[in-house]
Parts: sequence; C-alpha cells; structure tokens
Amino acid sequence: MHYFSRIELSRELAPERLARAVPANAYAEHQMLWWLFEDDDMGRFLFRREQRGHWPAFYLLSARPPRDPAGNWSIQTKEYRPRLAAGQRLAFSLRANPVRVRRVSDDLNDKRRRRDDVVMDAKRAHPDFRNRPSQAELVQQAGPVWLQERTERYGFALEAVQVDGYRQHCVYRGQQGQPIRFSTLDYTGLLRVRDPEVFLQTLLSGVGHAKAFGCGLLLVRRC
Repeated sequence: MHYFSRIELSRELAPERLARAVPANAYAEHQMLWWLFEDDDMGRFLFRREQRGHWPAFYLLSARPPRDPAGNWSIQTKEYRPRLAAGQRLAFSLRANPVRVRRVSDDLNDKRRRRDDVVMDAKRAHPDFRNRPSQAELVQQAGPVWLQERTERYGFALEAVQVDGYRQHCVYRGQQGQPIRFSTLDYTGLLRVRDPEVFLQTLLSGVGHAKAFGCGLLLVRRC
C-alpha cells in the first residue's frame, strides 16, 4: 500500500511560528518530510515542492501516511492505487535531475568519470562558445532526449513533451557541510503506458537521481 499526500502550512499558525516552519533549502525540506513519519526509520518517499503564493506546498508519495503531531502542516492523504492498462494515455508532470556520465579519457584503464547535467554536457559538445546554441536551445535539445532514452525501462512511451525550468542548485547539509550541487528540469506532456507493471514500479520508485531533494516523482492524470 502507498499513500499520496498534499502538504501545506497550517493556516492557523502564528506569523513567527509560520516563518520558523518553512524549510530553508532542499535538504531541510527532506528532513522536514522525514520527521512526518515519526519512528519510521526507513524514511522512503518521493516528493515534489510547489509554490503556493509566498509559501511552499508538497506532493508526497510514501509507503506510510505522514502525520504531524506538532500541527505545523495541514496534510491531506489518500490511498494511492493507480489503475493502469496497456495503451492508456496519461498527462504527466515530472521534476527530474537529468545527468550523463562519461569517461574522462579514451584510456580504457582510466576508471574516472565525469558527471554533468544534460545541459552542461551539451555545452561541452560545443566547445566554441561563439557558435554554441543558447542555453534555452540546449535545454530544448538535450532535455527531451534524456527522458526519451529511458522510456522503455520505465514502461511507457512519450507522445508529447515540453521542457523548461532549468535550475542549478547548491545545498548544504548543516552549516559546516560540504555543498551538494545538482540541476533540475521540469517536464510536462503526454505518455502512453506500455507495460502496466513496469510503469507502476516507476510511479512508486521515481525517475532519475536526486530524489532526496525533490526530484523523480512522476505525477500523472487521465486526459
């Protein structure tokens, strides 16, 4: 059993408490959501942050329903039982961390790898910056390709896709922690289910990396 939740700040909070409840960054967001599971030491869930005016809201997919004894958050939860069938057409939304890993050199004995997001990887393919496409063009060229290459393993086929919202993030684990850098792209479009069992596992496990920082949750709805 899985549960899908929508989480927003409680409208009853005093202003000073409201300000303290807002997570400072993506790492703090993950910690805040993890605390909603109390003694659950597994803490496995997918989430996505959205902005509601001045305040954040979260979509959360988890194996246990979240609870907030402190009363800072308003939580609406329902059982997550998607009904899927081969050939089914769905609208989707995805915030992903699309990366490519390549060898540093042509030496087969050299085990080093370079890991770039797809936009930076596309920039490296155009070393002459004077003739390089704009960043917006690179997003439109490289972003859809990354997702298209993975559709078979995820159990669906793309019918239409739009990509935008390219962002680079730098997150610190505590005041003295090492910085964690990652990038995100926002995908929306239409897909068709090819393998319902594989696609269900994709919905439950997520797409790509950086899931602890709000990436990978594939939101779908009937057209």
